[in-house]
Amino acid sequence: MTRRSPFRAPVAMMTATAALLTLSGCMTVHGELAVIPAVSAKADADKAVKQFVAGYNEANAAHDPAVTTGYETGALQDIDEASIKIDRQHGRGFQPLKLSDTKIVIPKMAGWPKFFLADALSNKSGRWLLAFTRNGPQEKWKAAYLLPSPAGGLPQFATDKDGYAKAIPAGKGSAGLAIDPGKLGNAYAKYLKTGSGDIFAPGPHTDRLRQQRTAAAKQVGQRTETIDQAYKFPAMALRTKDGGALAFFATRSFQRKTLPAGHSFNITPEIQAVLDGPKKQTNKMTFTSVSEQMVKVPAKKNGDQVAFLQRLPKQTAAKAE
Repeated sequence: MTRRSPFRAPVAMMTATAALLTLSGCMTVHGELAVIPAVSAKADADKAVKQFVAGYNEANAAHDPAVTTGYETGALQDIDEASIKIDRQHGRGFQPLKLSDTKIVIPKMAGWPKFFLADALSNKSGRWLLAFTRNGPQEKWKAAYLLPSPAGGLPQFATDKDGYAKAIPAGKGSAGLAIDPGKLGNAYAKYLKTGSGDIFAPGPHTDRLRQQRTAAAKQVGQRTETIDQAYKFPAMALRTKDGGALAFFATRSFQRKTLPAGHSFNITPEIQAVLDGPKKQTNKMTFTSVSEQMVKVPAKKNGDQVAFLQRLPKQTAAKAE
């Protein structure tokens, strides 16, 4: 997938389509107006999970990143496309994915896109948490976020009398939270650049990541410039019983690395797999990474900071200059 360098002002766009949702049974409800379950039945959510597994296995077994468009979207698709390209470059084999003990969390929400969560046991690496989304009733559900479930388990979600979770629309319904989940991407990108503000709690993905980047920028024999951006895809958030929220968001990072004159980068198989353009000797390269984040957003009244539960970065593109 071709990416434009951020140092030449890249632009990423995403549009959402409003439509009507026809529920199983009879009546038609305006999905852009009425607050209704994101999925009309758990069986439909289970079907979406099975379609994801089938697509995942097809794409990885064939080493064909183009297949990901049928079952993934957003940052997750970028990450898996890159992973498949790297596996293909190495000629790696593939063990089919199996998910079991699947728990579904369905929120009630108005408007599009809608989403739901699936927490399942993977035969590869413990429990996975997947967020599925679609922009209209005629579209397929696609996985937009996939991260390991938190070590301590998921927080308790706030639910209504029917057991449905409470979604937090970006820009709406975020009253009482330390930050609107829809603003997390921009806030995180700004924090990584400046280190200012008290939104994010200290840890490996905040102050320690900034320290690592500072050290890399001062590395002898190589200059590194980094730009972070919010990934242009909706954040997803559910209200938790303690008044906070569990939220998913994505960011994109661009690193331009420059070696001294007369030196050139070693194009490893990992770089070759995601190289945008011809392979050539150069002392300047820009690397693109995409990162998914799962965080716990606290209630504003508690005075706590946003805590990272999981973060999954992946180098998705490289370009020689």
